[in-house]
This record gives sequence, C-alpha cells and structure tokens, in this order.
Amino acid sequence: MKRNRHPLLRRFISYYKPHKKLFILDMMASFMISAIALVYPIMTRFMIRDYIPNQDFNKIIISSVILLVLYVIRMLLRFFVQYKGHVMGTKMQAEMRKDMFAHLEKLPYSYYDMHETGRIMARMTNDLQDVSELAHHGPENFFIAGFMVIATFIYLMTLNVYLTLIIFAIVPFVFVITMRLRRNMRHAFTESRKSIAMINASLENSITGIRTTKAFSNSSKEEEKFDVSNQSFLSNKSRAYKAMGQFQSQTAFITDLFNIIVLVAGALFMARGVFSYDVFLPFIVSINMFINPLTTLINFTEQFEDGVTGFKRFVEVMETEPEKDDDDAVELKDVKGEIDLKNVSFHYHEDEEVLKNITLSIKPGEKIALVGPSGGGKTTICHLIPRFYRVDEGEITIDSLNINKLKMDSLRKNIGIVQQDVFLFDGTIKENILYGRLDASDEEVIDAAKKARLYDYVMSLPNKFDTQVGERGVRLSGGQKQRISIARIFLKNPSILILDEATSALDNVTELLIQEALDELCLGRTCIVVAHRLSTIKSASRIAVIEKGEIQELGTHLELMEIENGIYRKLYSLQFREDA
Repeated sequence: MKRNRHPLLRRFISYYKPHKKLFILDMMASFMISAIALVYPIMTRFMIRDYIPNQDFNKIIISSVILLVLYVIRMLLRFFVQYKGHVMGTKMQAEMRKDMFAHLEKLPYSYYDMHETGRIMARMTNDLQDVSELAHHGPENFFIAGFMVIATFIYLMTLNVYLTLIIFAIVPFVFVITMRLRRNMRHAFTESRKSIAMINASLENSITGIRTTKAFSNSSKEEEKFDVSNQSFLSNKSRAYKAMGQFQSQTAFITDLFNIIVLVAGALFMARGVFSYDVFLPFIVSINMFINPLTTLINFTEQFEDGVTGFKRFVEVMETEPEKDDDDAVELKDVKGEIDLKNVSFHYHEDEEVLKNITLSIKPGEKIALVGPSGGGKTTICHLIPRFYRVDEGEITIDSLNINKLKMDSLRKNIGIVQQDVFLFDGTIKENILYGRLDASDEEVIDAAKKARLYDYVMSLPNKFDTQVGERGVRLSGGQKQRISIARIFLKNPSILILDEATSALDNVTELLIQEALDELCLGRTCIVVAHRLSTIKSASRIAVIEKGEIQELGTHLELMEIENGIYRKLYSLQFREDA
C-alpha cells in the first residue's frame, strides 16, 4: 500500500509548488491564529491567581486591551486564510482541471468508447472540487490542529500532571474508533461518487437526445431510466450518510466524555486538596482548546476521504495511456496520397473481429468507394487510416510509410474527413469553418464557403458569418451543417479525403447541391467514399464491396455489375427498384 500512496502524495504535493509562497503565508497565518488562542486561558489563569486577588486593575485593563488587539489581528488573519487560502485551493483545482482536459484531448478513441461523457464531467467537476477543499484545509487542519493538541497538552501539564494524563488516556480510544469507521466511510463515499457520475451520464444522454425523446413521445421512458440512476444515487448516498453518522456520533460521544471526566476528576482532586480553583478554572477553560482541534482532526477524516477519493479518480484519468508517437516517428511531408492496407485485421473487443485480413491498394489521386451491408467494416477502415485506432495485425502505409511510424499530427493534417453526423461547436459559422485551419484569413473563409455552396445562404442571414449555430449546430438544417463541414475541409486542404456517408441523410435536392461541392473537393486528392446510396459512387475508379470484415468484390461499377449473383449487383438492383 505504501508504494502506491507515496507517488500519489508526491503528485498531490507537486500542485502546491507554483503557490509555495502563498502556502507558506497561509500556514503561518493559521499557526498565528492557533497561537493567539492559547493566550486566553493563560491570561485567565493570571487574572484568577494574581490580578483579581491583588485588585491590580491596571494589569486587568492592560491584559484586556492586549487580548482585544490580538483578537483584531486574529480576525484579519482569519480573513486572509479564508480568502487567500481558498483562492490557492481553487487555483490548484484549475491547474488539475487544465491538466486533465489536456490529457483527455490526447486519449484515444477507445477511451471514449468505454466512458460516458457525464462520468468524465463528474471527475472534472465534483471530484476536483473536493480535491480543492482538501488542498486548502488539509494541511491547515492536520498541522495546525496537531500543533494545538500538543501545545494544549504542554500547557495542561503545567496546570496539573495527573488530570492531564487522565484526559489524554482517552485519546487512543478516539483514534481506534476513527480508524475502524474510516474503512466504512471510504467505501461508502467511493460508491456515492460513482452514482453521481451515473446521474451525470444519464442526464447528459437524455438532454442530448431530447428531440428524439419528444419525437417518439418517450418522456416517461427517459424518466424511468433516470429514476434508476437517481435511486442508485439515493441508496449509495444513504449508505454514505449512515457511515458518516456512525462516525460522527460515536466520535462526538467520546469527546463529550472529556468534559465529564474533567468535571468529576477535577472535583475529586479539589476535594482532596490536590489543587485549588485557580488551577481548576483555567483547566476547564483550556480543555475546550484541546477538544476543538481534536474534533477538527477527527472531522478532517471525512474531508480527507473525499479529497483522496477525488484525487485518485483524477489520477486514474491522468494515468490512462494517451495516444503518442513512436520514438522514431517522422513527419508526413509532400504527400502523394498512395494508401496500402496490407493484411489488416482489427477488432474493438477480443471476441468481435471487425476486419479480417484486408488487403487494398489505392493509387495517388484515385477515388475508391467502399460499399456493403451495415456493420461490414467500412467505417472502421476510415478510422484506421488516420490512426484513430491501431491495427491488430498487418499494416497501413501512406506513400510507402507505415502510419504507426508517422507523427499523428502530420498524418491527420493531411487527411480530411466528412461524416454523416456533423459535429458543430457552439459558436458562429465563421468559427466553425475556421476549425479547418485556425490561422486562415477572412478571404480564405469566404472562398471555402463559396466552394462548399454555403456562401449565398450565409449572406442571406442577418449576422452573416457571425451567426450563432447553437449547441451541436441545432439552429441549422442537416444540409447547412454538412456544407459547413465541407467548407472546413476546403480550408484544411488535405491530400487525402474520406467521405463517410456524407450525403446519406439529406434530401435529393440538397444532396445534389452538396455532391457538386464534394466532386470539386475530390479533385486532385486521393478519395475514399463510403456510401449506401450506390448512385453517388458510379464515378469512382474502383468499388470495394466489404461484407463481414472482408473484401468480397473489387472492380469498377461495370465490372461488378457483370458478376453473376454478385453482392454489388444485388445491392444495386435492389436500390434501383426502391428508387423506381
């Protein structure tokens, strides 16, 4: 266990380094707050023992003024700790969130296949908020409260050794119970976090699909699905609060015993003449100074569990292996666009082979179409070429260079992808087109919009290129979103183009308009087209028919139509009858 914790602790401490000065000031302020608290019982003893019996009013007044000044100073110190200390924790949280976001951007497609968006969001928000609280209050509670316990112990020993030892004899029982209950709390809060992540995932999924829900009048079904997550949250949270209730009630009961023991033992000692009221009264005042930091240390366990659990979940994400280039990876330059798939096999899961021994050569500037039944592996090939996933067997080369030996940025900069499901970011039309090349000029954006057959539509809008598209482009039609995605590719100007069902969800008029833009986009580029609508790919130089992860047929439209009982011929004949 220790070998696992130390790297976690070192990683946590590393986030303090940029704020070392503020951290030291925060700790010094907290230390002074605690030190000032010790003045009151000491001054109480002097007053009861000397100033009051001797009627020394000057010293009483001076002591009171000193105490007032110290309390004003403590007020200012508390303001500093509460304000600047929380700012420090928030800055650390922001840095962790920044690191986590940057790491998420580098994770492979496979990570997002296995993790829902809502769960990832929970780790970035709820978990890091708890980490922030631990970052601020953790050192303060642990070190300062620890100092107060020790300092109070020393002071109480100066009052009466025997009564102090009796009080401290109870402390081990407090920590035994604390350690026993910590295990239950740790497990309960971990499960509670998982249920919060489940709610976030369910909520994100339902809100994203709200239009589909309304279209099918399935609100009750979504409520039912959400209720499952909500009930799981309620159940786990109840267990967490039960564990917390047991923890706090039992530890609070033991700390309450201190007052009873001080009262009874002190009364017995006074009755036997061991000490007088001038010792007993300061002892009673001081015992709360011992109980309060001890209670803080006990309650800190809950915050510690929250923060550590959150940080562990943060580290889990950060330790997920990112996409990275091989050590000997090279830049892809002067791309001709020759693509070769050599005996490529691939599966997403061990028991699900998607591609089986695929071999296909694509010449520079060639337009090749991939057709076949859904689930045959066409889109998978499109994902393997830009190395969204690594092949399990075989290799893919571009201009005779293995893509695994190419730097990913240079590989993907030379590949443009237009998909059926277009994703637009919340922002303006111009910002979404600029995603193709962020440093493009306004003239280049306009030229790309014209080539994508988008310009006339944009100029008809009140805000032109500054029109907001809404979340995921909700304010635009499918054809308008598709043309924005094509304008992005014109701006990117890649050597290799992948069109994955780019027009299948559009009406005939819009499809013809966009097909013109796509035909222009394909000129001079190696182009891979995935299409169910076979009428759109008759101009392809070759057509590969893919079924059950294998290339079953390969040739031109005319060659494939001549194959008796061929898959392509059957698909084309079926579509021809449907169109008719």
